Amino acid sequence: MTTKELYCKGARIWVRDPEVVWRGGELTQDFKDGDKTIEVEFEEGDQKTVKVKTKEDLPPLRNPEILIGENDLTSLSYLHEPAVLYNLSERFTRNSAIYTYCGIVLVAINPYEQLPLYGEDVIQAYHGQDMGSMDPHIFAVAEEAFKRMSRFEQDQSIIVSGESGAGKTVSAKYAMRYFATVGGSSTETQIEKKVLASNPIMEAIGNAKTTRNDNSSRFGKYIEIKFNRLHHIVGANMRTYLLEKSRVVFQAPEERNYHVFYQLCACCDRPELKDLALGDPDEFFYTSQGEAPVVDGIDDKKNFEETKEAFRLLGFKEDMMKQIFRIIGAVLHFGNVDIRPDQHESSKIE
Repeated sequence: MTTKELYCKGARIWVRDPEVVWRGGELTQDFKDGDKTIEVEFEEGDQKTVKVKTKEDLPPLRNPEILIGENDLTSLSYLHEPAVLYNLSERFTRNSAIYTYCGIVLVAINPYEQLPLYGEDVIQAYHGQDMGSMDPHIFAVAEEAFKRMSRFEQDQSIIVSGESGAGKTVSAKYAMRYFATVGGSSTETQIEKKVLASNPIMEAIGNAKTTRNDNSSRFGKYIEIKFNRLHHIVGANMRTYLLEKSRVVFQAPEERNYHVFYQLCACCDRPELKDLALGDPDEFFYTSQGEAPVVDGIDDKKNFEETKEAFRLLGFKEDMMKQIFRIIGAVLHFGNVDIRPDQHESSKIE
């Protein structure tokens, strides 16, 4: 269809808005070649004249209502920014659906709350199913990778990407849980437990509170899970990269250092941590700069126990754990050391 036929009176369009990003409306008159403006009536009833310099400036067209809420974005007639955002919003607000396909890509919305979508029964429901036969889910993506690996003996990769706070860490965690469940016997083997146990350790040492995410991964990671001929997990490797080292010595307002520092401070009265001479996070320069030592929803004492249990599952002995905690505690104390040049231009430590 031509531009003139598409942009006729009654055509449904999206108009960019400085407050709500996009507003839906209809044309109140036909658009003709050479017109420099179009008249729009919004859904709320108000009207506006929109300037149009060229045909490329014409507002994006809206999808038919019958397509709104589709679980695959590629089924939409128009696939552009407002169409994608509106469809994702409608799925989330109408049905609390946080997952939507875009072809073979899974788009996830972080609901910032726990949803009952990841139980054992859900894993079994997706196991053995084709990717398009079930509602969009991280388990469907994991199952597709597992099925291709097991049937065709092809190595598979799942790329999890997004902005800070999008839910990358949690998505990767649930994918690993799926593999640990379907790639094992009826009961978890020790190896499968170790694969899942790496998460609390990596989160404690590599995650921190930012202004956008209370549990933001401040590093990248590549996790490689290995299966045998029976498709049981037999091992795993993890490579980390792009660690935000600067966070150890500086945090912006309302942000925290890495969780492990606050876990140690919260449990400083434990017998095994007494000799570290730790205390309240506000007493240490490296944990007080953001002025936000406490985070709603994060129990540092409980998480410290999970971190220790994860170390045990991975084979760390008590003396090795103590050495790790001593090093981390030493970093905190070092942050309180004040180094100044003396009169003879040599270093002086107080």
